[in-house]
Amino acid sequence: MFIFIFLQVVISQIPQGFVRLRDIDNTILQDMRYAQYHNFVGRPIRGYLLEECVLTIEAAQQLSLNQRIAMSMGYRIKVWDCYRPQKAVDDFYQWSLNDDTTMQQEFYPGEQKDLLFDHGYIAKKSGHSRGSTVDLTLVPYYPEEQEEYKPGDQLIPCFQDNRFKDNTIDMGTGFDCFDVKAHTYCGDLTIKQRNNRDTLLQVMVNFSNYIDEWWHFTLINEPYKNTYFDFDIKD
Repeated sequence: MFIFIFLQVVISQIPQGFVRLRDIDNTILQDMRYAQYHNFVGRPIRGYLLEECVLTIEAAQQLSLNQRIAMSMGYRIKVWDCYRPQKAVDDFYQWSLNDDTTMQQEFYPGEQKDLLFDHGYIAKKSGHSRGSTVDLTLVPYYPEEQEEYKPGDQLIPCFQDNRFKDNTIDMGTGFDCFDVKAHTYCGDLTIKQRNNRDTLLQVMVNFSNYIDEWWHFTLINEPYKNTYFDFDIKD
């Protein structure tokens, strides 16, 4: 009598050196916009087959330490984008060449779409593709429920007070707001908004901020400084 034993081998879709953030710290909230319809393109972006934050191990571990800082101050971190496949960056570029302005009223109401690359809001290469850059914000430790976005909803400019209610503390703009008010040290902020941005900077130790986007941070000692990855985010 022969007994055959079959072993199921699970092959990770994440290359060596990367990890799913929730496997390091599941207290960090995730709202992965590029796997959804609520982003400046208005549809899921190529390579985002799963709403999952993937980062280099080093970036994920440091972000977990930063979460401890945030929690000690009464906040929690929420991420909007982490590792970004190069194919997604290419998708942004191809989108910039067509005439679809579905999401302009919210994300770039004061900009011409064909100038978004020239003005530095998006680029043909992104630090996100190196795996140690993350877009994020702070929410109260016990956040309110986030407003639900449905394609076709009325769009409100991202810099207005009545903009989309994403349950974050008030940073002066929403995520991916292509406007000068999104610059980290913009002078046109209330005292509360300025203090909130300063708090985020205090929380994000060992990350450097991109001064044109208050939400954009890169691990200072990132492990893959010259490598741009293109694996899909999926199960």
